[in-house]
Amino acid sequence: MHDKLDILGTALKDFFNEGKSSELIICGEDMEEDIMDVAYYFRPFDEMPEIEKEALTICKGKVLDIGAGAGSHSLYLQKNNLLTTAIDISPGAVEVMKQRGVLNAVCNDINYLEGAKFDTILLLMNGIGISGKLKSLKGFIEKLFSILSSDGQVIFDSTDLRYLFMEDDGSLWIDLSAKYYGELVFNYCYKGKQGKPFPWLYIDEDTMKNVCAELGINMEVIYRVDDFHYLGKLYR
Repeated sequence: MHDKLDILGTALKDFFNEGKSSELIICGEDMEEDIMDVAYYFRPFDEMPEIEKEALTICKGKVLDIGAGAGSHSLYLQKNNLLTTAIDISPGAVEVMKQRGVLNAVCNDINYLEGAKFDTILLLMNGIGISGKLKSLKGFIEKLFSILSSDGQVIFDSTDLRYLFMEDDGSLWIDLSAKYYGELVFNYCYKGKQGKPFPWLYIDEDTMKNVCAELGINMEVIYRVDDFHYLGKLYR
């Protein structure tokens, strides 16, 4: 279910227990290494980017925070009297969440929630990417709606990676015969240890709308950072 090394969880525990920042390296195929300050996972509401603030302020009812990390989003929702379940497949992350005061933190994936119902499902920091590949996105959305109340909402953000393929003149060079350009493979590296690679999906707005239309689901963009990064809402 999870990477036995639990690289992310180890980094979060080290920061929480030692109180000093460390660097988490995110490696990807055909991409330069991205160095992330672990402290970012512990940011309070007033230090979150506007897109996250917007997402949190429209949450309602019983909330499921998927891929909750260190629990910063769940803690804010709890503080605002929303019954929140935080799940993550990282045992270390869940341990940290509990220590930080997240009341209902669970180490599992959404499959264990069969029969549960939520009014808001939250997938921030491109949490929709958990679906892994474009061909898996439809099934993932169907799973989300199976645990969503009839008038519920799925709140997510994602990024259209076409900017990576833009030429200086603004034209695009994308190989349409290859895999969807938003499909990437990442792994975490921390203190000399490297975790197991995992697939991740970045989905452009138009493709997301087309997938949702096939499922009879509404998709609305409710906030834009720029031409590429957006916050979306799914509902029936």
